[in-house]
Amino acid sequence: MTLDQLRIFVEVAERGHLTQAANALALTPSAVSASIRALETRYGTHLFDRVGRGIEANETGRIFLVEAKATLARARAAELTLTELGGLMRGTLTIQASQTIASYWLPPLLIKFRQAYPLIEINLTVANTDNVTTSVLNGIADLGFVEGKIDEPSLAIQTIDEDNIVAVVAPGHPWSGIKHIHPQDLLSGKWVLREPGSGTRAAFISMLQTYEVKLNDLHIELTLPSNEAVRSAVMSGSYVTVVSELVVASHLQAGLLHKVNIDLPKRSFYLLRHKERYKTKASMALEQIIEQR
Repeated sequence: MTLDQLRIFVEVAERGHLTQAANALALTPSAVSASIRALETRYGTHLFDRVGRGIEANETGRIFLVEAKATLARARAAELTLTELGGLMRGTLTIQASQTIASYWLPPLLIKFRQAYPLIEINLTVANTDNVTTSVLNGIADLGFVEGKIDEPSLAIQTIDEDNIVAVVAPGHPWSGIKHIHPQDLLSGKWVLREPGSGTRAAFISMLQTYEVKLNDLHIELTLPSNEAVRSAVMSGSYVTVVSELVVASHLQAGLLHKVNIDLPKRSFYLLRHKERYKTKASMALEQIIEQR
């Protein structure tokens, strides 16, 4: 089994199409097909099922995909190690961050990093807290940035900042004019929330626990996969949500949203790094910029 075979397998499995995978790899479809066939023949197992014009990883293929991606990540780390031993004239920094951090907190720091290290390529992927954690564990990301508390012994977890969580409603909502909202009043609201696995949702659930209110007791109208979608939904109707103040600061200032007067605890932003994986110079340089902010 070669790294090229693994790269081809991963592209086909993730794209579900031989031709698209071939284009991404700058190979011919026949070469891609031959590589997959050689892999299946060598180990006596089928990895894909053909569905219509596409090709879909079966159960064996999906299990193997996790290992294949982790192996390629380790090979990339080995390559980066040799590159850095030669002076780090070029390289790549792979980051995953949850939405609030990736959209509002991290970009100014990445600009500083880019100005200091213009030859280092930055790959940033946005995902929720659970997915970021998994990527750092599997070596897919050099560093992870999340908003929710993580209990994972394999990761070094560092608090890097604090964030204000606010409840917001549209102008004219009954809660916008009330001096103070009591915990039991939360049960009367119509809520729009982020999806399970997001740091914002986890922070809200933690807050509810301090008030002895259960999430299932709330009237949840919608669950949406992004801060921007949640914000837009609340602006269009008589709904309430909780988000980072970073997400709605300009809308609050413009009067497009109103902050609900309820006591909400701060939450922390965390940096994740695998304890045992190689620390790239690029990742350490970004950490230094964060420490200096």
